[in-house]
Amino acid sequence: MNTVHQFLFGVYPYIALAVFLFGSLARFEREQYTWKADSSQLLHRGHLRLGSILFHVGILGLFFGHAVGLLTPVAVWDALGVSHGAKQLFAMAAGGLMGTVCLAGLAILLHRRLTDPRLRAVTRSGDKLLLGWLLATLLLGLSTIVVSAGHLDGHEMVLLMGWAQHIVTLRGGAADLIAQTHWLFKAHLFMGMTLFVIFPFTRLVHVWSGLASVTYLARAWQLVRPR
Repeated sequence: MNTVHQFLFGVYPYIALAVFLFGSLARFEREQYTWKADSSQLLHRGHLRLGSILFHVGILGLFFGHAVGLLTPVAVWDALGVSHGAKQLFAMAAGGLMGTVCLAGLAILLHRRLTDPRLRAVTRSGDKLLLGWLLATLLLGLSTIVVSAGHLDGHEMVLLMGWAQHIVTLRGGAADLIAQTHWLFKAHLFMGMTLFVIFPFTRLVHVWSGLASVTYLARAWQLVRPR
């Protein structure tokens, strides 16, 4: 079990990152015509805008919240006078809010996919894998809030921060830091890392196009009108 743990949380993060970067580059180089979000607006408009807005607001909030929360050194929080317990409470509240918003949007999008015959007909295996994986990752993440509520000292959160910072700075011993953390945190980490693995092979690649355009957030809605 120790060998498996060392691989999953000491080696696998770098594999996931390599697949994410080089897989995206290969997809863009070799299959540019598949580089798209595959909007389903033409087939069925019902609740698309509401589901899409909730999902994107929630997942962006979660992404940047995780990035800031995990990668900001503990010394910075200490210098700001933010206790570990206070930071954990804030992370639980913000993560719970954004996770719920994202889950609501994803539920709407899943309902559209599963209940409309035209959408089901064009839904590929990769779409089903992506949506299912996102759902499981979200549910695991929200479940960790219950675990965190059982100990508000921030100790486990600091260990997870140390793991993430060891990984991004290429330091050894990252896996050892979270050896004793609750299995729900480990499962959530694994599911999150694997999202980076499947990213280049799904419609998620359209995120790169959004990041590449500085005017993306201010861009008007793309309107599709019937004849």
